[in-house]
Amino acid sequence: MEGGIIHGGADESAFKECFSLTWKNPYVLRLAFSAGIGGLLFGYDTGVISGALLYIRDDFKSVDRNTWLQEMIVSMAVAGAIVGAAIGGWANDKFGRRSAILMADFLFLLGAIIMAAAPNPSLLVVGRVFVGLGVGMASMTAPLYISEASPAKIRGALVSTNGFLITGGQFLSYLINLAFTDVTGTWRWMLGIAGIPALLQFILMFTLPESPRWLYRKGREEEAKAILRRIYSAEDVEQEIRALKDSVELEILEEGSSEKINMIKLCKAKTVRRGLIAGVGLQVFQQFVGINTVMYYSPTIVQLAGFASNRTALLLSLVTAGLNAFGSIISIYFIDRTGRKKLLIISLFGVVISLGILTGVFYEATTHAPAISSLETQRFNNITCPDYKSAMNTNAWDCMTCLKASSPSCGYCSSPTGKEHPGACWISDDSVKDLCHNENRLWYTRGCPSNFGWFALLGLGLYIIFFSPGMGTVPWIVNSEIYPLRFRGVCGGIAATANWISNLIVAQSFLSLTEAIGTSWTFLIFGVISVIALLFVVVCVPETKGMPMEEIEKMLEGRSMEFKFWKKRSKLVEKQNQSA
Repeated sequence: MEGGIIHGGADESAFKECFSLTWKNPYVLRLAFSAGIGGLLFGYDTGVISGALLYIRDDFKSVDRNTWLQEMIVSMAVAGAIVGAAIGGWANDKFGRRSAILMADFLFLLGAIIMAAAPNPSLLVVGRVFVGLGVGMASMTAPLYISEASPAKIRGALVSTNGFLITGGQFLSYLINLAFTDVTGTWRWMLGIAGIPALLQFILMFTLPESPRWLYRKGREEEAKAILRRIYSAEDVEQEIRALKDSVELEILEEGSSEKINMIKLCKAKTVRRGLIAGVGLQVFQQFVGINTVMYYSPTIVQLAGFASNRTALLLSLVTAGLNAFGSIISIYFIDRTGRKKLLIISLFGVVISLGILTGVFYEATTHAPAISSLETQRFNNITCPDYKSAMNTNAWDCMTCLKASSPSCGYCSSPTGKEHPGACWISDDSVKDLCHNENRLWYTRGCPSNFGWFALLGLGLYIIFFSPGMGTVPWIVNSEIYPLRFRGVCGGIAATANWISNLIVAQSFLSLTEAIGTSWTFLIFGVISVIALLFVVVCVPETKGMPMEEIEKMLEGRSMEFKFWKKRSKLVEKQNQSA
């Protein structure tokens, strides 16, 4: 593997060093932020569908009636991303990081146009697949490009900018969602405007070079050296070039060829195998602790917590997106100071506590739902919920029972004397919704009125604050630096594909789980998985803070399971770092 230059005080000055690039070497920042727009696309798509779905349900009644269709609209982009990430791994090694980003931008732009013009749910799903292909390729390529174009001392901080742009994209998507709530064609604007950053990155990447490490690996040494001289300082660049040269020569000596990747040896190599366990494991757990249920469905979760209005749900979701962006800024500051592993452990510890709060809040909200008033419900006999009419014991009905009625679906109209008092259970359609609103009452179809709603928002806020700096950004950083150069594209593609498969499973099952076992039990499952993830990080994930990439490979070669994460790396590694 190629090396890098590092100094003893790197962890203390990394953030300042990264910030000083603004005037010392803006070229490096230009590379990082141009590639990081791929993260913006990733984040925007993740966030925009959550708000757009509220209005897609209003336009297409088939979507509103079928939970599986809602899940398909969300998850087909994820299915596309699985394929995109798998193809992206191969494309990165075959055509280069820059070319893969350009392909991703084209696919994303095409998908955005199709979604904005979709006349029916079927074509909307097709557009989501194209967007997913682009997002999948960008998600694994952007951090890889940034990592290979970054000095080792500030590599973590620069790759974290990709994480910041992911969360920034999510925040931007909620702003866009909120801005278009009262505009004709609401969701079409929300989804179509995503093509703008894709077009911007396509233009920017044409003016930037290929990854210097990929160029060197392909025998284009002079091009690679010219780029490295623009990235590194004069006193560091020659040593960096020598380390890269030694790395490639060693790989050729071991493999007999610098071109053909031997997949069997990939699986047999100890360093690659241990890297994949850590990298793939982190990507899988990133999804299974529930983050994208919060991002894809946060307006819906807010409604489940008892906030009826679409606009209110979007506004409150904007707060969670803002906290997510703030958390990624924290990550940029701490990633090269605290280290990857400690940040992951602190993050997961907070996620477990937050999910415990959410489990308790939704359990209380469910068991204290307002009752159904027989007088209010039967005031208009033609709109009374049919299941209520045929029920043997209507006295046992409450708001949650009403919302679970399915033949046809029913909604809850709150009491005019207060939302916690018994209300009416009526058929769910637009005319009945308007009738309820005309009487200055709130109409609920996703969740019930609750005095615990604000505690649910507190739990969501804590979850985001803890998740974002650690589990939100670190898995992508670790996967961009932990693999040998020869296998970095392929292994990064494998890890990103695992991330998107896990994402698909969670996105496709979340609403169905909440309907089958309830929101509180669903969050409890995520909490248990988070505990398992915490144990996995302690045992299987190495600390790579400030290490040149060649040292990471050496560390994996001789590494065994490490439980004492708080202790410094061995004196041998520290000595190697200081002498580099």
